[in-house]
Amino acid sequence: MSQSIQFLQPRAAVLSARDRIVSDLADLLPPDCLVHEPRELMPFETDAFVSYRRMPLAVALPKTTAQVAAVLKYCHRYGVPVVPRGAGTSLSGGAIPQEDAVVIGLSKMSSILELDFFNRTAIVQAGVTNLSISDAAGPQGFFYAPDPSSQLACTIGGNIGMNSGGAHCLKYGVTTNNLLGVKMVLVDGTVLELGGKHLDAAGYDLLGLVCGSEGQLGIVTEATVRLIAKPEGARPVLFGFESSEEAGSCVADIIGSGIIPVAIEFMDKPAIEICEAFAKAGYPLDVGALLIVEVEGSEDEMDAMLADIVAIARKHAVKTVRECQSAMEAAAIWKGRKSAFGATGRIADYICMDGTVPLSQLSYVLKKTSEITDALGLRVANVFHAGDGNMHPLILFNANDPDDAARAEEAGNQILKLCVDAGGCLTGEHGVGIEKRDLMRHQYSDADLAQQMAVRAAFDEGWIMNPSKVFPLEGRD
Repeated sequence: MSQSIQFLQPRAAVLSARDRIVSDLADLLPPDCLVHEPRELMPFETDAFVSYRRMPLAVALPKTTAQVAAVLKYCHRYGVPVVPRGAGTSLSGGAIPQEDAVVIGLSKMSSILELDFFNRTAIVQAGVTNLSISDAAGPQGFFYAPDPSSQLACTIGGNIGMNSGGAHCLKYGVTTNNLLGVKMVLVDGTVLELGGKHLDAAGYDLLGLVCGSEGQLGIVTEATVRLIAKPEGARPVLFGFESSEEAGSCVADIIGSGIIPVAIEFMDKPAIEICEAFAKAGYPLDVGALLIVEVEGSEDEMDAMLADIVAIARKHAVKTVRECQSAMEAAAIWKGRKSAFGATGRIADYICMDGTVPLSQLSYVLKKTSEITDALGLRVANVFHAGDGNMHPLILFNANDPDDAARAEEAGNQILKLCVDAGGCLTGEHGVGIEKRDLMRHQYSDADLAQQMAVRAAFDEGWIMNPSKVFPLEGRD
């Protein structure tokens, strides 16, 4: 990938004091909680946005909130940049470090502290994986709703940092809609508790500010999340269409009619072929686009909702309607969708974009996306959360060809600008990170950005928390 995205210059005073910093951190942490040898640091030099990488100064792997606080207090005192890290699944470069930074990874903080089924809440450490909450609550008939495709690996701390979503967030909302409280360590080591099991609190909504702040306001070490009772039943249905435009128009009409399925997922023909070759999910290969629409409730409720959805689909010349007939078939349908990113990685390098658009603009943006990639001589596979307009075009390219990589990056920038110009935004769930940082001026005015940066600076006056991310590098003073 072309190295066109810039990082801040490393702080010379920090680099020159590396040996002292490592020694001091060793006094604050157990031996198994500090990584500083160059070979051992390599796994932390990038995240899932693998086009860019930097070797960190050191990696702290605390086991407790007190240890997180001690490391942050030390780094704050000496002006050492800090990069919080969950599982490293960020697709926007949110956890990529820099040479003068200490990475604080939360992988050792992986305990579920409490399951309270009476109040329908769970208290978990930030290193708990997304899926493990549902696995723990499932035997009692509950689950945790947000379900990113990386839910097997991604952690709650990272989900909070990026306000992650997932296929079933059409009905249940993204992380912020399922987050009730956090324990958070501020840049100077102060431990703050926001929210809790109660539904609301007096004062400013600082919890809403923290969720989606990408590790720039502090480090979340514990979270109180909402548990939801499992529905009586759930049924995914495949709808095949002649074109992406027809599928996009159908989505807009479904939502416009007032029907809210639990999920509406979209795949175009390239994505269908890639996922079917990998998962053998039984996707139709003779269609130009596919919708996975899942409904839930009693059998009568699901039948009635599906009848209305099928009627709408027929107005858009639907070619295929296939209801799953078993739990095994339903699992296969979702395996194909959840495996989309990994399956695509088997055939090509790719960049996964994350723009969100109004549903009325879905067909238009899909058409323009194809035109953008065609003009640059690239291929694109579209697979995304259609119900809330959260697009994930996968731009395929050859990472070993600098020209190809540069064109892929340019295509991504044009697509994100297209989403904003169509009335949408730069990111739905992946965050800004470094990937979209320099596009923030396309969405926000100078006054908008200045106000956001003033809020950020109120938490971290020295800008040491994840410093190269989110906001354009110029204008921070």
